[in-house]
Amino acid sequence: MVRPDVPAPAVPAPAVPATTGHLDIERDSVEKGLASLVLTIVELLRQLMERQALRRIDQGDLTDEQVERIGVTLMALEERMVELREHFGLEAGDLNLDLGPLGSLLPRD
Repeated sequence: MVRPDVPAPAVPAPAVPATTGHLDIERDSVEKGLASLVLTIVELLRQLMERQALRRIDQGDLTDEQVERIGVTLMALEERMVELREHFGLEAGDLNLDLGPLGSLLPRD
């Protein structure tokens, strides 16, 4: 039974380790995560540009010279993406985000 005239016994506070206010993170992990995010966005934009270019080609909106330039540019961008993925130790699948019930961000080729 609790009596109002008797103070409750003191409960010691749990021991909390002292912190410096800094996160303990590895630079390589942060760099790889940021590179993955940026390359995911670039890959999404590259695929969107490729689809738009194919639509314009199919519609006949472009000259042969423009089609050639677009093709060369998209191939160069794809090659550069491969180089950047290799540099950061990423696979093509690492750039695809799982959006749960919506599926994946990037189409699976």
